[in-house]
Amino acid sequence: DTYGGWGAHGGGAFSGKDYTKVDRSAAYAARWVAKSLVKAGLCKRCLVQVSYAIGVAEPLSVSVFDYGTGTRSSQELLKIVQDNFDLRPGRIVKDLKLKTPIFQQTASYGHFGRDIFTWEQPKTLKF
Repeated sequence: DTYGGWGAHGGGAFSGKDYTKVDRSAAYAARWVAKSLVKAGLCKRCLVQVSYAIGVAEPLSVSVFDYGTGTRSSQELLKIVQDNFDLRPGRIVKDLKLKTPIFQQTASYGHFGRDIFTWEQPKTLKF
């Protein structure tokens, strides 16, 4: 359930991980960030990459790739992400309501592309 290179994550299947594993929760958050950037008209195509270390709440890195479709520079897009999203694992769980029993719905038709999931609902960005 990695959706090829477009939904890459840290390894293994999402279905084998609960929401506390950043492989799953951060992949959802990255999708949420990317959809929000596209919805805001800041780019037409986007890939968001987030990396973590065990025991460190803040991401080690956050990268935004716009494939040349951005209306702002890469640095500006990254600043917009940093100003609008808290990508610490605990905050992702709260913001995306991952403690809500929703994961059975991901077993059919996948994890992405349906508005029933919080990570599929773009956030209104301030920039």
